[in-house]
Amino acid sequence: MAALSVATAGAPGLSSETWDQSSQISDSQEGASIPPRKHIPAQPAVAAAVPKAERAAALQLIRDEIGECTRCPLHKGRNKLVFGDGNPAARLMFVGEGPGADEDAQGLPFVGRAGQLLNNMISAMGLKREDVYIANVVKCRPPGNRVPEQEEGATCSPFLFRQIDVIRPQVLVALGATAATWLLGSRQPLAGLRGRVHAVRGAQLIVTYHPAYLLRDPRQKKEAWADLQIAMRELGLKPPAKA
Repeated sequence: MAALSVATAGAPGLSSETWDQSSQISDSQEGASIPPRKHIPAQPAVAAAVPKAERAAALQLIRDEIGECTRCPLHKGRNKLVFGDGNPAARLMFVGEGPGADEDAQGLPFVGRAGQLLNNMISAMGLKREDVYIANVVKCRPPGNRVPEQEEGATCSPFLFRQIDVIRPQVLVALGATAATWLLGSRQPLAGLRGRVHAVRGAQLIVTYHPAYLLRDPRQKKEAWADLQIAMRELGLKPPAKA
């Protein structure tokens, strides 16, 4: 499927707004994902569907199982574990790399400057943050916001896959190279993954830039909006009318 060629006009928060260019999120360097040292482990089998009325409780069971996790070294520098946030029955789910400083402090995903931009991206799609679900590959902040190590991603990603299986989103959006790597199970350049639909755990996966990268290079907001429009088309959404 060819990438859509569109302008950012009509996409609030993606074209005209000026954003702070500082960011410490490692996915701001979109050309690289996790270090190519080992194969990405195979994903677990997709779990049985959970009725919508029971999905919040099912997610809480996963959170309870994680507990005050010490399964990998990331727990040593953790302030708060960041499980996920949003609608347990969301049709649209965003997956990032891992928590940053603001997320580690609050225990919620995407609440810093990159989160502000993500909120605007969601609004540009005609949705609210509470309509979607947001999670990360790893649930504890890597030191210095570096890319998660192989062991860390392999330890934490099974919980992400279980979250996906409970929520059963129609569309997944991978925010950046690391998220795309773990969701697809292989390392590929981000440019080769964008502009088309992938199949992951019964959902349609769209790959786009991490919001932190867009803060560093606002010129790419047009391309990110094109990616979001693919997701919107799959969801049957149209951009909200201008005020």
